[in-house]
Amino acid sequence: MATDMKRLLPLGLLLLGTGSASAQKQHVREQQTWLGVFNQTRFTQHWGTWTDLHVRLHDRYVQDMFQTVARVGLTYYLTDDVRLTGGYAYVHHFPDGARTIGQAEHRPWQQVQWFSKFPKARLMQWVRLEERFRRTIQNNERTYDFNFNYRTRYNAALFLPLTKRGFEPGGLQFLLNNEVMMNFGKEIRYNYFDQNRLFAGLVYQLNPHAQLHGGYMHLFQQLPAGSTYRNQHTIRVFYFHNFDLRPTPPPVPPTPSAP
Repeated sequence: MATDMKRLLPLGLLLLGTGSASAQKQHVREQQTWLGVFNQTRFTQHWGTWTDLHVRLHDRYVQDMFQTVARVGLTYYLTDDVRLTGGYAYVHHFPDGARTIGQAEHRPWQQVQWFSKFPKARLMQWVRLEERFRRTIQNNERTYDFNFNYRTRYNAALFLPLTKRGFEPGGLQFLLNNEVMMNFGKEIRYNYFDQNRLFAGLVYQLNPHAQLHGGYMHLFQQLPAGSTYRNQHTIRVFYFHNFDLRPTPPPVPPTPSAP
């Protein structure tokens, strides 16, 4: 009996160690490049539109397509600095890992965005709510079912002038931007925290209505399994443009958006 126990003890320790290892956190490391174009167009004192388009590449930054995003919205201007927007986004996730077909996502969204101006800084913030409908894939085939969850996002972007021109055409600014996202809904079990995006880079004021942003973003995401995390290094280049089509638009500087 004692001999049998001695033989079983190493096996039991091995199984215990295997179980502990399977519960450990796993990190997926990636390099991506994000390219985006943003536009906000104002037609009247209170109404305007929102549009942004994205192409995201991964696998050593540029080797494969990762995701495309097309987002539109209708904006109501409470004031020049406070805006309410509601709209729709279509997201296409390209094959990744063992998947050989793309995955579509339909994403209605609602947002409040506001701006604060200081003598030597500008601050943009928003809170966004998304309803995410993702087509399910089984055995590398699309089904007619969708997974659904809500996601809320808080984004803050701080602009600091680096040259005398500051926020005027030809000026250069430093941008520090952070966005945190949280999941909720009955289908969310392990990843209530979705991701955090921290960006630092430069902004070049092309003209009174356009900006070019470029820099580095670190993305940290908890994947649905709960024990797997994405640790992503990203090159991010965005172009922002504002149109003001009111008959006599006031002479105010552009208010930059954020992804």
